[in-house]
Amino acid sequence: MVDDSSYEVVVIGGGPAGLSAALNLARARRRVLVVDGNRPRHAATLLAHGFLTRDGISPLELRRMGREEVDAYENASVVFAQVGAVSVEGDGFRVTARGVRGGADVDVRTDTVLIATGVTETMPAIPSLRAFYGTQLHSCIECDGYESAGKPLALIGETSDLAERALLLTQWTDDLLVFTNGADVVEAAEEGALARLGARVERRRIEDVVGEKGVMTGIRMDDGTIIARAGGFLRPVWSPALAFAEDLDLDSDSEGYLLTDAHGRTSLPGVYAAGETTAPGPQQLIVAAGSGAVVAAAVNRDLIGLALEDAAVL
Repeated sequence: MVDDSSYEVVVIGGGPAGLSAALNLARARRRVLVVDGNRPRHAATLLAHGFLTRDGISPLELRRMGREEVDAYENASVVFAQVGAVSVEGDGFRVTARGVRGGADVDVRTDTVLIATGVTETMPAIPSLRAFYGTQLHSCIECDGYESAGKPLALIGETSDLAERALLLTQWTDDLLVFTNGADVVEAAEEGALARLGARVERRRIEDVVGEKGVMTGIRMDDGTIIARAGGFLRPVWSPALAFAEDLDLDSDSEGYLLTDAHGRTSLPGVYAAGETTAPGPQQLIVAAGSGAVVAAAVNRDLIGLALEDAAVL
């Protein structure tokens, strides 16, 4: 059981945002605990791109290295545990979590909470989709567009921003088919704009993604037609992973992302947020890591401010 009550900051989430924040706070000599449920959204992704000096690294390896760097500081530690609740207690907060993968249970008090739990994702209901996710099918165009350049690609989604994502994807291919899976999410004007760039819209429902020996070869429509595609991109429905923070009543936008100021301060003093948990949501790993560093600087400054106020009272 992790029950040391002397933590200044508990970081919830051990992805690039949370670990970056923890590293910078450890270097600021703060006593930091990182609580990570160890269920990363990109667990199926083999390679991460666009991260300076780490282009092409495995996202899981990046997280492992980050945990080791944080753990190397005697005033910081990382534990695998699934957070159950965060509540206000006195002039601080109490964080409880259940250990996973051999991690200890957590029941600690902290001055500050930094939320970096990211999002969960719900895929279109297509049976074999996940068999190709992370290899031939991806969700981050900026991350994986380069490796898909010049190929006949699919973009599959059922959300209102599908046309916008398709327009972005035309930077990497001139053979793009946008599959709406029967959803009425691409307007006529948007379809016209896509057509001018050589992209087509397929509105029929998808029966499945097909392939051979683990390699995607096409999309089978509900009438049995198979449309050859060498890979492509998905638009999942993303939802901020914030069930543990419901009692904090933090301000959020219409999609559930936490609203913060430019330095990660939420509507509740002492609670901060970084990375994909905040609007606008999913982003590149390097952007999330940068967000963590920015928020860590704000946390440290604010804690110094609290210390100065206490000293003034004394």
